[in-house]
Amino acid sequence: MSKLPDQYLSIRRRFKKYFTAVNNLGKTVREAGPLDEKVSQLIQLAGAAAVRSEGSVHSHARRALEAGAKPDEIYHTLLLLTSTIGFPAVSASLSWIEDIIAMDSDPKKVR
Repeated sequence: MSKLPDQYLSIRRRFKKYFTAVNNLGKTVREAGPLDEKVSQLIQLAGAAAVRSEGSVHSHARRALEAGAKPDEIYHTLLLLTSTIGFPAVSASLSWIEDIIAMDSDPKKVR
């Protein structure tokens, strides 16, 4: 598993009940429907790109890869958003996933 961002770890450590509630909500929602983990992560990646959340784009790209998504599926997920969120937001999101995709293709790199 990849190294988690320091901010994420800090929130998890400092606000345990809050963190548990947020995690439980995410797990409950993912398990409530027919979509598999890979598709769920790709949808969440699209949402993260739409709100221009670099950290969430990183997180959901990593999680999508861990769930079996191929780099081309991640790129396609973002490219599909062009007419919805605009080229600048898609371009930014594509730049944010480059390190994640590169790390996944070279397991010797530290995440």
